[in-house]
Amino acid sequence: MTVQAFYPIGIPGQPWGDAERAEWLSRQVRHRSFDAEVRGKIEGLGSRFDVVQYGELNYGADSYPLLAIKSRDWNGELPTVLVTGGVHGYETSGVHGALEFVDLHAHGYAGKVNLLVAPCISPWAYERIHRWNASAIDPNRSFRDDSPAHESAALMQLVAPVRDSVLVHIDLHETTDSDESEFRPALAARDGKPFEPGEIPDGFYLVDDSEHPQPGFQQAVIAAVEKVTHIAPADDKGEIIGSTVVAHGVIEYPLRKLGLCAGVTDARYKTTTEVYPDSPRATPAQCNAAQAAAVCAAIDYALAHPQG
Repeated sequence: MTVQAFYPIGIPGQPWGDAERAEWLSRQVRHRSFDAEVRGKIEGLGSRFDVVQYGELNYGADSYPLLAIKSRDWNGELPTVLVTGGVHGYETSGVHGALEFVDLHAHGYAGKVNLLVAPCISPWAYERIHRWNASAIDPNRSFRDDSPAHESAALMQLVAPVRDSVLVHIDLHETTDSDESEFRPALAARDGKPFEPGEIPDGFYLVDDSEHPQPGFQQAVIAAVEKVTHIAPADDKGEIIGSTVVAHGVIEYPLRKLGLCAGVTDARYKTTTEVYPDSPRATPAQCNAAQAAAVCAAIDYALAHPQG
């Protein structure tokens, strides 16, 4: 069913202009601190890893360094593993799951892979618990040439020198109840389209690349995460968030065509994780652990099957 949901900005059926975007921006409130909760943890890892600043966001009076973590003993003969989190700033376990992986597990891959981890791609949105950046743009639809999102363009520049050596890219996300209550209605209002209600799946799932699927890889990640938290079942239509379930806990998108972060390289093994933090069956600690487990499983499978 298609309905016109009320959203307090704009005129139903008309895309936002500058005035509506400015009104939206004026309503955004800082709820948490990037410096205290994220930057400090990243910099604290500097005794064991290289911490690099690959850009800076400037939104009005607010500025944020864009920080990445790299293997200290980078070896050009080894494959690269790219881990990204916080493309959508409100998806908390994407950020803290990436940091947990580096802190607790990354040392086990020294001498096996080069690690490049960008744990919080959208720090402005992290502080405001939002999906978009300050320009009301979704960075995770903006990983393409001439990107309108500074967050996306900066990550693409960071990755460019190692793009051809990336064997694994795992992009850490969440699907939350607020997707349905706030972010999808806001998207419909911004674009002047009717809101089409959907269902939020209860559990973890993955998004494979429909143009280059790797079903064995996806199932290896699912099997590892299932030891930490539950996997989302298909709905009555055999779908998760409107996409056909192709295997236990797995759907597919054309990653590059949609401008998604997981499509920024030609890595043989690509996936997007989706944790469900609002489930009564999952705690924040479990969500972070599920993300870290997914990264480990992804690397382990790739190392065992380097040629596919």
